[in-house]
Amino acid sequence: MATLKELTKIPDRITSGHRMCGGCGAPMIAKWVLKAVKPEHKAVISNATGCLEVSTTLYPYSAWKDSFIHTAFENAAATISGTEAAYRVLKAKGQIKEEFKFIAFGGDGGTYDIGFQSLSGAMERGHDMLYVCYDNGAYMNTGIQRSSATPVGADTTTSPQGSESLGKKQGGKDLTMIMAAHNLPYVAQTVPVVPGTKYTMDLYNKADRAINEFRGATFMNVLAPCPRGWRCDSATELELIKLAVETCYWPLYEVVNGEFKLSYKPKNKLPLEEWLKPQGRFKHLFSSEEGKALIAKAQEEVDRKWKRLLFLCGEEE
Repeated sequence: MATLKELTKIPDRITSGHRMCGGCGAPMIAKWVLKAVKPEHKAVISNATGCLEVSTTLYPYSAWKDSFIHTAFENAAATISGTEAAYRVLKAKGQIKEEFKFIAFGGDGGTYDIGFQSLSGAMERGHDMLYVCYDNGAYMNTGIQRSSATPVGADTTTSPQGSESLGKKQGGKDLTMIMAAHNLPYVAQTVPVVPGTKYTMDLYNKADRAINEFRGATFMNVLAPCPRGWRCDSATELELIKLAVETCYWPLYEVVNGEFKLSYKPKNKLPLEEWLKPQGRFKHLFSSEEGKALIAKAQEEVDRKWKRLLFLCGEEE
């Protein structure tokens, strides 16, 4: 198994010099996922409209070294699945000799919401492709509007906190579980590289499995920090990713042919408020009794989901 030091020597397939915000999680995720594509393989990348697309493909430049296709917000999965189907036909006819991998990237807006229909269809059809969602918890590209991935209580431009509201009223959709219900060969939930943790290599290892070990449709959901939308310090944002894991807000696990497997179990599970406190989008929750009650309700939901996941993974009866 490769080490972090060894992986840094592999040339990046997404270059520096793009215009993503400092500290954005999306290019970090793309970088380490693409390191799992073997040097002898070529890749075709499909990208839903979003921060990653608009900031890495400013005409006439591109930060992507592989073939890149931008389609509309709603059909990145459909586009890459059609490309994969065409490749199989041309390969069977002997018109293409090279080995290609097919990967789609999309934010939570283009995955949980607008692109969900095409994603579900591509997964159900079983195309040989990987879809990677970088979940930063809102429509960050168009002004930090709430999405169905936005956590309960978050202050966004379309779920603003104020005298009449505590922010978003609903909790986030559990898309990883929804994808697991598609009976895929491989589904995984993970986080960007956080040096010094037991899950430093989790993102790369799961991308390696999804791309190289399984044939058919695979899916990865990756929590992506967004300093602007989360209103946090980019210098310490990886601590927030760590807290998301240690509070079990974002547990790390994989589903292999329907079998659940826990990737990491915190030794001492931290309270959810430890993840909420450093983020400005939740600041208002700590200044009223109503807000504190919402935090307690959110904690109950995290505990319920964690207990269910432990059961599915065979960790608890």
